[in-house]
Amino acid sequence: MALKTRDDYLKALKKLRPNIYKFGELIEDVTTHPATKRTIESHALSFDASHDPELSDIYTTTSLFTGKKIHRWNSMMQSPEDLIVNMKLKRQNYRRTGTCTGAVCVGWNAQNTLWAVTQEIDNKFGTNYQQRLKKWILHAEEEGLTVAGALTDAKGDRSLKPSQQSNPDVNLRIAEIREDGIIIRGAKFMICGTAASQEIFLLPGGVYTEEDKDYALACVVPRDVEGLTIVEATRPSDLRDLEDMNTSEVPNTGITQGLLLFKDVFVPNERVFMCGEYEFTRQFIQYFTANYRACIGACVAGQGDVMVGASTLMARANGLSSKTFMDKLVNMSINNQVTFGLGVGACTLGTQHPSGSFFADPLTAHTNKVMVATLPYETKRLTQEIGGGIVETGCMPSAKDLAHSEYGELLRQYYKAGAGSAESRLKVARLCEWLTIGGGVPGCMHGGGSPDGAKLIVRFTTPFEEYVDYARNIMEIEEVIPEPQKKK
Repeated sequence: MALKTRDDYLKALKKLRPNIYKFGELIEDVTTHPATKRTIESHALSFDASHDPELSDIYTTTSLFTGKKIHRWNSMMQSPEDLIVNMKLKRQNYRRTGTCTGAVCVGWNAQNTLWAVTQEIDNKFGTNYQQRLKKWILHAEEEGLTVAGALTDAKGDRSLKPSQQSNPDVNLRIAEIREDGIIIRGAKFMICGTAASQEIFLLPGGVYTEEDKDYALACVVPRDVEGLTIVEATRPSDLRDLEDMNTSEVPNTGITQGLLLFKDVFVPNERVFMCGEYEFTRQFIQYFTANYRACIGACVAGQGDVMVGASTLMARANGLSSKTFMDKLVNMSINNQVTFGLGVGACTLGTQHPSGSFFADPLTAHTNKVMVATLPYETKRLTQEIGGGIVETGCMPSAKDLAHSEYGELLRQYYKAGAGSAESRLKVARLCEWLTIGGGVPGCMHGGGSPDGAKLIVRFTTPFEEYVDYARNIMEIEEVIPEPQKKK
């Protein structure tokens, strides 16, 4: 089996049934349509990197099952080193694209999490979920699949459980169980990289109890499966992209998010890995978030690296030495290393599941999620501060205006500041705008779950009483000082 190339990937996407819409229009070819071509390019760069001698060690590995060379994002993660390479790949992707590449990220984590969970389910109920999953993984390795991961449901009323909703389909559910498979119905929202994916993992969106067992579902479907309609979510920069397909105002890369609408979709048994085993949704969420929240520190670090570079360029384009802002640039770099280093620490402190899957240390991983929801915003603020009003307001002419025969030359004269051209200055300013308030912003606050949820895990995994004993022992305090009882 040879590694897939950019051309292989693009051809595979072109073969899929068109089922993605944006602005009410059916997108016939995601590789060329202005609404999706940038996210496709972001993912195509990963295939390029797999064939790059300087990057192939990160982007490829050896299959645990066949011993053949495969794309890294289809591999099993069974050691701290495997998780750290996951982080290195994420950071490189952000450095090379400026944004998320969800279809070589979330599905990868899903298959490794499910490898552990399916073993636990099989051990308790005598099912054969793990063998089904192995067969699918071999298929994914062979085809070099890009695979999105869909956890977030539409949810409906947040105060109610899935089974209590007035519309039972606001969370994806098992509508019918057949001898040869299942019928699913409902919605998954805000799913990164859907347009760039060939298949999609559908995963539990929360921890469920028996009354919500119909929502305890894990399976994988082709992106173009019959009954699935995908609507691409809209960002402000999208309007500019559609007005001018050749615009240079945004990068050639980017991310889109899909709204997935399932209307009686049939999933054959061989693609089903959890079907009502609600008792194991807790383990799934626990394992998945530990790795995801450890490794997301690399995502924001990678984009932070780009912001350091863009801020340095912006200062020069404005006619100022970057040394003027060196303290700010250093603080930005420190922010990047904090989230990356915490992630590496979580991976290193992790444990191996009996199935072989390796999971990051929960306390450190969820601490990292809190930092990911905090530090990148300071880095973005500093990017705007260094760039000046042109970055913060986005008050810039379009590429068409710059080229206008009557006033374009005047605009170019007046927008020139430093040694570079007006065009270069505006490009860098647009990049800073895109990175700080535009489509390039990763899910710092809620990507992989909310920081409040992460703080709950930190609370439950911090051994407070053990720490109390450390303090008592140091000062030789023998008496026990209990927590005061709540007054009635």
